[in-house]
Amino acid sequence: MLLMLRLLLSTLIVSSFLQANTDADMEAFLQKTFSANPNILKLDVKVHKKIKLEQVDGWSAFILNVDANVKDKEGSRDVNQKMIWFSNGTTISPDLIDMKTGTSLKDTVSPSFEDSHYKKQNLIYGNADATHKVAIFSDPLCPFCRDFVPKAIEQMKKDPKKFALYYYHLPLESLHPAAVTLVKAATAAELKGEKDVVLKLYKVEVDARESDESKILAAFNKSAKTNITLQDIKSKAVQEHFSSDIKIASDLMVNGTPTMFFDGKLDKTKVQYQKVK
Repeated sequence: MLLMLRLLLSTLIVSSFLQANTDADMEAFLQKTFSANPNILKLDVKVHKKIKLEQVDGWSAFILNVDANVKDKEGSRDVNQKMIWFSNGTTISPDLIDMKTGTSLKDTVSPSFEDSHYKKQNLIYGNADATHKVAIFSDPLCPFCRDFVPKAIEQMKKDPKKFALYYYHLPLESLHPAAVTLVKAATAAELKGEKDVVLKLYKVEVDARESDESKILAAFNKSAKTNITLQDIKSKAVQEHFSSDIKIASDLMVNGTPTMFFDGKLDKTKVQYQKVK
């Protein structure tokens, strides 16, 4: 994601003038401007959603789908992601900052959780038709996640008619490489019919920087009392589940953990579920 942003910014002055009153105007301007970068071999820019800003009169946030093929050391690679840009119809900017608080207005913009993102495979507790839908994106080796997520899950699982709890694996590989193998082991265990696997996942003791999959699996099996093998975590079903979670996170621009959505909207407070009566 950072690579794509650097490539795009290298071809665009932070504020450029245009008439971006429609989605088509925004798409055409960015398509033309970004395509001038020789490192971008192919590019397709589409507006996913336009959101009128309440904080700044006349400005809107554009959530964009960016599909590109960019040069790299091995030749080229595909990049698919969402980005946010702002426009007031005459000026475009990659960000707007509130001068009083120093807050980036990007933090106030988020794609909505679509019905298609609520997959049966991610429903870990509660009924699909429960009063409220809660989605959690988490890395089991994230320190804050280890403290917060199990407590939140334990509280919501007590009332299956009130909460449909959906869980999405989002290992932060650059920070916790061991988490990738761990979440695949958890998925494999669920496919074998093991119960409460996600909660067990947070009790595994392993060095977050460990890269030896055999050692990571040994730690998981010891804690979860399972017998997951390397072959299990490399199965097609596990890989598809893992890829699905990562894609959903990308669609929703989730890049940190834990991230929660409450009834389809990003819950920055992470306590909306506690306010339900």
